[in-house]
Amino acid sequence: MRIAIDAMGGDHAPSLIVKGALAAAVEWPAIQVLLVGDTAQIEEHLGSNKPSNITIIHADDVIGPDEEPVKAVRRKKNSSMVMTGQLVRDGEADAMLSAGNTGALMTTGLLVVGRMSGIERPALVTMLPTMNDIGVLALDLGANMDAKPEHLLQYAIMGSIYRNKVNGVSNPRVGLLNVGTEEMKGNELTKAAFELLKTAPINFIGNVEARDVLVHNCDVLVCDGFAGNIMLKAMEGTAGTLFKTIRDAFSSSLLTKLAAAIMQSKLRQLRKKMDYTEHGGAPLLGINGLVIKCHGSSDVKAIKSAVRQAKLAIESQLITSIAAEINRNK
Repeated sequence: MRIAIDAMGGDHAPSLIVKGALAAAVEWPAIQVLLVGDTAQIEEHLGSNKPSNITIIHADDVIGPDEEPVKAVRRKKNSSMVMTGQLVRDGEADAMLSAGNTGALMTTGLLVVGRMSGIERPALVTMLPTMNDIGVLALDLGANMDAKPEHLLQYAIMGSIYRNKVNGVSNPRVGLLNVGTEEMKGNELTKAAFELLKTAPINFIGNVEARDVLVHNCDVLVCDGFAGNIMLKAMEGTAGTLFKTIRDAFSSSLLTKLAAAIMQSKLRQLRKKMDYTEHGGAPLLGINGLVIKCHGSSDVKAIKSAVRQAKLAIESQLITSIAAEINRNK
């Protein structure tokens, strides 16, 4: 099993990316970790005890966070991100990870790795936390701002397969994000998608509202990229504000500081529920290879979690399973 990592992408690259890859290589010695980027910088952060299952592949260039995605991918063929994608395309790696420019990574997936046969639009997938710690897989969360009903149908099928293969959820419940639970609620997109999902080879439970997602009312949440991205960022903002409010409240007086000390373990559990580093990255499903987008501020723990996520997806033959289902009736 070979997992290629863009060592130069992300807010903390290459330092924490390399250290996260090192932690993963030590934890799972059967995985061959391919670190793509500037050799000198990578070696500096690896130190003298480089495990035998880490290989460095030199890349001369880097795609910056503010570069225009399509132009950057086309012009910077020797960038760490593009070269990492080439390894997957050429069969030299089973998966790629990057915490770099999101748009550039999606472009790399489409133009370098290539779109899966039968898929019209790939989807960005993220595991949202739920109060029972099981989580809900949501897609699309921003790969495409516009979608057709057929795209939502493909998202539902891909998400259902992912939930089953990677997370081991039997017959996962698939919900359609909407403004109400009634069948006829929503806009033209969701109404048309509802009709397609009713007859799809999935366990479709109908419309779900965003306010119920965190109580685990479905296992897979289907939405277009525009609505999904707004929902995700609203949740992130709410969580950040909530933790700040709690921190301010518990530090306002000696009495509340004592209360905070008593509640410390419970507060840590709450923060862990909302911690993206626990879940790894966001796979770009619908690409002819496993492409995972890590959070831009990924640290050692996040990169290691993303490697674990890729490992599970490879072992469960996620990509071949999705391709087989999508093309079953072609």
